[in-house]
Amino acid sequence: MNADGIDVEIKNASDKAITNLEFTTSEKLEVLKIDRIDPNETVEEFLSMEENESDGIYVLTFSRSSGENEISAGGYYTNGGSLDNKVVFIVKNDTTILNFDPSNY
Repeated sequence: MNADGIDVEIKNASDKAITNLEFTTSEKLEVLKIDRIDPNETVEEFLSMEENESDGIYVLTFSRSSGENEISAGGYYTNGGSLDNKVVFIVKNDTTILNFDPSNY
């Protein structure tokens, strides 16, 4: 379990830029903000979870070029600590896919 946080990778596999990205936990204590990811670009960041204390999920919100706001949520952390090393979001034209790289226990 990674009590310090989780690595996040966001891949824009869609045809248009995505903007106003925010990645956080359901506790919303720390928020990663990314202004824009162009098509075929990938951004990698680290979300600190040092202040988290409870159980929850991960949440990614962003805007598509059409102006449509999207929320993609999933995964699970417990007692404020991540059960995974990394979460990968793949944003496609019509969906968002989540993949998790589990911790080595």
